[in-house]
Amino acid sequence: AEAAGVTDRLRVARLDVTDPESVAAAVSHVITEYGRLDAVINNAGVGQLGTVEQIGVEAFRTALEVNFFGAVEVTKAALPQLRAVGGRLIAVSSLGGLIGQPFNEAYCAAKFALEGFLESLAPVAASTGVRVSVVEPGPVASEFVAHLEPSVPGLIEKAGPYEAAFKAYFATTAGLFEQAQSSAEAAATVVDVLNAEEPPFRVQTSDLARGLAGIKLSDLDGSAVQAVTGPWLT
Repeated sequence: AEAAGVTDRLRVARLDVTDPESVAAAVSHVITEYGRLDAVINNAGVGQLGTVEQIGVEAFRTALEVNFFGAVEVTKAALPQLRAVGGRLIAVSSLGGLIGQPFNEAYCAAKFALEGFLESLAPVAASTGVRVSVVEPGPVASEFVAHLEPSVPGLIEKAGPYEAAFKAYFATTAGLFEQAQSSAEAAATVVDVLNAEEPPFRVQTSDLARGLAGIKLSDLDGSAVQAVTGPWLT
């Protein structure tokens, strides 16, 4: 923020989306300081690599707690304030919220849940003047992937019968991330949604994301998605 010269435009407050008291305090802080809340962007997220036999059920609970229940908690706390001003509610989802991706079972399950929640909420919120949107990035060149747990070598070591598939998956995704957009490019889509007079419910942040989303949204029997993701493991 200092490097960009925008510190006078930012206020930073502690917020743990997995703690209801922290969420309530953050919303209350905004109202106390500014008197209103115009927009909320649910952006907190955690990645989780590995198939269920490797990572166990608890890893699914962790992914859901942050990526899904955290967004539900923030949304619930913010809706009365957004309703008062006809505000905007946005969630940064992922192509993983549309397309189930190999070795991303926990992450995709959480993002699928997030999109189902907001697609259901959108018309209800709109009836009270609040517009809801989900933003779906594809690969983004950020530190998100670097912070995945467990580490890639650790996952391969524990892959067992999936070792060959895992190695192929990492080779494929390395190629996809060569096409990754910058964080700023992805963020520009969020800004566009905030500023749009009639914001879409669903929007992708890159041509790559739009192409893959189009495959899923027209894939009635699931074969088209499997044709895309299956070769990632060979």
